[in-house]
Amino acid sequence: MAEATSAAGGRGQDGWQAGYEPDPRRWRALWVTLVAGFMSLLDVTIVAVALPTVQRDLHASPAQVQWVVSGYALTFALALVTAGRLGDALDRRRIFLLALTGFVLFSAACGAAPGITSLVAARLAQGLAAGFMAPQNSALIQQMFRGAERGRAFGLFGATVGVSSAVGPLTGGVILALASGAQGWRWIFYVNVPIGVLAVLLGRRLLPRTRPSGRGRVDVPGVLLLGLGVLAFMYPLVQAESGGIGDLWRLFPAGAAALALFAVWQRRLVVRGGQPLLDPRLFTTVRGYAVGAGVGTLYFIGFSGVWLVFALFYQHGLGFSPLRSGLAVTPFALGSACAAVVAGRLVERFGRLLTVCGLTGVIVGLGVAAVLLRFAPLGIAPWAAAPALFLGGVGGGFVVSPNITMTLREVPVRMAGAAGGALQTGQRLGAAVGTAALPGLFYLVLGRTGDYRGALVAALGAALAGMLASLALAASDLRRDRRRRPGRTCPDEIAHNPVHSRQA
Repeated sequence: MAEATSAAGGRGQDGWQAGYEPDPRRWRALWVTLVAGFMSLLDVTIVAVALPTVQRDLHASPAQVQWVVSGYALTFALALVTAGRLGDALDRRRIFLLALTGFVLFSAACGAAPGITSLVAARLAQGLAAGFMAPQNSALIQQMFRGAERGRAFGLFGATVGVSSAVGPLTGGVILALASGAQGWRWIFYVNVPIGVLAVLLGRRLLPRTRPSGRGRVDVPGVLLLGLGVLAFMYPLVQAESGGIGDLWRLFPAGAAALALFAVWQRRLVVRGGQPLLDPRLFTTVRGYAVGAGVGTLYFIGFSGVWLVFALFYQHGLGFSPLRSGLAVTPFALGSACAAVVAGRLVERFGRLLTVCGLTGVIVGLGVAAVLLRFAPLGIAPWAAAPALFLGGVGGGFVVSPNITMTLREVPVRMAGAAGGALQTGQRLGAAVGTAALPGLFYLVLGRTGDYRGALVAALGAALAGMLASLALAASDLRRDRRRRPGRTCPDEIAHNPVHSRQA
């Protein structure tokens, strides 16, 4: 299927060429990418419930076994922008299939790992493959869909993003309950193999190729600077999950300096007419991109960390099994899945208002759940909190899906991979902050008071603070949007900006 990227011809309703012809296989191809994306995001959280079993079976230390989770998140985040740019420059289908094949192979290596060192190494490689696969998902949606169909496709994509994180603990608990013996944790990784093989075979038949654009060169200095910046921020955070930051906090200013140099370098490449890794005009020219990236990053600070906090509270505070702990938070996942699909159909009509309403729903739902879990009798508290968690899930479904759609809908298809990678990098950084800070606060309060309920409320309060910041940003953008209507930035402005005509 050819991309509509030439300068000639009319523009469609979302700023693209009127000559776009839909691929009849696009919806089946979408499901292939969603299944693969679900597996890669599920593996961020599914392993958490199996860590005690892995530690006992492989005779690992707590710090070593924690790297099974945090190492995956680290390499996942490092790969995203570079992988997106390679998909834009070469062929998204090829990058996706190669990354998916690698993900399947490294999943098998994780399951067969004889020791903790080989398991961590396989998880690092698995995270890298997932990071190369993830930005191709959103880029392929940009390529295959237009108009209202794109909103529905992003609705399904948003449901995948939201639900995969929420159901990870439940899925891990189910697998551990079904798999017998001390080696049962290995099936958490083996389950990816048959599903992934089927996705590779279907992807080869259904996924469209990217028409060669002549933009095959990759900005190596940009890759190095961005990689150093992300690594300097991520490494202390993932290390905090496995034993504390210590003196690693000094890496934060180094990371900020590397990212500042990266921004300067990208700007210079644009002025020279070069091919930047991440075009800075995405943030300054494309309507909604910068705000959407900020909303997503702030939201994921709270969203990602709460699941670890709930798992700690239910399993250690109330003595729940991993399966029962996962079931206790399932109402959020159900609400999120239902709402995200509906939101994809409404985003073209209501826009940023959906995000504002969704964030309000998440804040109210989690706030009410925190109050009930703090003050209701312990025997009924988890059940009393279930409706509130469902409300929070419905709100979450109206956050992730519409925000992804509004952030990426005006991005030119030729830049869709890099833009999607940068958006997900922000989400992964937010998730790293949340998964390091919220459990850390939980343990801090618990150590001082011995009160599991008080520790839960403190951690959820910190999560809500991040979501309130996300709500403030979304609300301010909604006000600006209502004052600015009807003007909308067309993505072709990036390609035809006279100041940068050489880039076009």
